[in-house]
Amino acid sequence: MLKAFTRNYEDNSTEAGFEFTFYCDCCSDGYKSSFVESETYKKGKGLRLVSRGAGVVGSLFGGALGSLGYSMQRGGDVLSERFEGQSPEWHKEHEAAFERAQNEAQQHFHRCHACRKWVCDADFNEDEGLCVECAPRQEVFVAKARSDAMRRNIDAAAETATVWQGKIESKTTICPVCQKPAGTGKFCNNCGASMALKVCEQCGAQNALTVRFCNNCGASLAPKPAACPSCGASLAPGTKFCGECGAKV
Repeated sequence: MLKAFTRNYEDNSTEAGFEFTFYCDCCSDGYKSSFVESETYKKGKGLRLVSRGAGVVGSLFGGALGSLGYSMQRGGDVLSERFEGQSPEWHKEHEAAFERAQNEAQQHFHRCHACRKWVCDADFNEDEGLCVECAPRQEVFVAKARSDAMRRNIDAAAETATVWQGKIESKTTICPVCQKPAGTGKFCNNCGASMALKVCEQCGAQNALTVRFCNNCGASLAPKPAACPSCGASLAPGTKFCGECGAKV
């Protein structure tokens, strides 16, 4: 039975050759060993091309899912039953290839002396000789703590910040001439009529143009006829000279 330096590995071998993936115990990133073609397979079936990518040197790659996808392409699941029926020569090659694969992969892993896990370079704290779960890198831990504190400060400031000072109520002004929403300007958006309010001469309250009496004191809002400043005669609106005495208004 194959015995690896870490139990977290996968056998991707087929009858055509041997390949293994070793995983980090922290992040599950993996290292896939170089593919080694089986001499027994070559003798029995003749020299042939194996599936695309076999023969390239091993390389680091991210995640167990990528490994599983590649191993499916190489020939299916990794259960030991796949190797039943293989010749004793093939099994000897298999064991030798496994030893070579371990020597190749072990250069990319480190054993934490605290938790005994095998971890990749990214999860190993070189200064402490431990994995980053047992001994987080100081600069990374400080940066994360600062980031968490910044988020808390922003959230706390946002709770007390006033970012809008408008009114919740919504009021639509109707034009007294066309009876349509007039907008917020001084003139109606539809007909251009003035939206100025009548000011009561009695109390100073503002009233809509269409009302005849003040909504505050009840005084009449009808325009009063002008009087001639010279003789006191009543004058029609717009008169520039008095019809009684000729005085300029």
